[in-house]
Amino acid sequence: MDFYQVLEKRRTIRDFSDKEVTEEVLEKVLSTAFKAPTNDHLRQFEFVVVRGQENIARLISLVAENTQKIQQAGLEAAASTMDKDEYTMFVDALPKQQRMLMQSNCLVLPFFRQKDCPLCYPADQSSLNYFASAWCAVENILLAATAEGLSCAFRIPIGNEPEHVKHLVHAPEEYEFTCFLAIGYAAENTHICKQKEIRVMDRIHRNVW
Repeated sequence: MDFYQVLEKRRTIRDFSDKEVTEEVLEKVLSTAFKAPTNDHLRQFEFVVVRGQENIARLISLVAENTQKIQQAGLEAAASTMDKDEYTMFVDALPKQQRMLMQSNCLVLPFFRQKDCPLCYPADQSSLNYFASAWCAVENILLAATAEGLSCAFRIPIGNEPEHVKHLVHAPEEYEFTCFLAIGYAAENTHICKQKEIRVMDRIHRNVW
């Protein structure tokens, strides 16, 4: 498929089959991270690939606990702050946070080197350039996976999850954890939420807003 077909086909999938992602395909997909733009041109990205339910379960042990806290806070409260499409996706995604990471067959943990300022305490906006570069790399991975017939879902870590993961995989102190990235093959009857319809011309402004 051509590039624009890949963009159109890419969707977050949270229901995976048990088909294995081969090392050859995974390396091809992850290699695209190093084609993404980076602010310092060094492409200081590292990946920890985790396979096996026992290994994955150990890494994501806090996900279920933190997700439960969000559920206890109340889906009804979320309904009052989200539009209909956003809420529908939120309700579908929340209960699947732990399961999708377990099911995927291949959990990738992307790391990036954060220099100068701590990620959560930037001195100014440019201090987040490393973080922005890391997400450009993740986007390349998502598109490459789609081109290879794979599906992906990611969870942005919350609370104590980043430090937990960094500790378990022995990540260097100066590296930050980007997200839990599940890569696998979609289940046959996977649910795909309706996408928000955007009229592009309404979002393009000429010279001024």
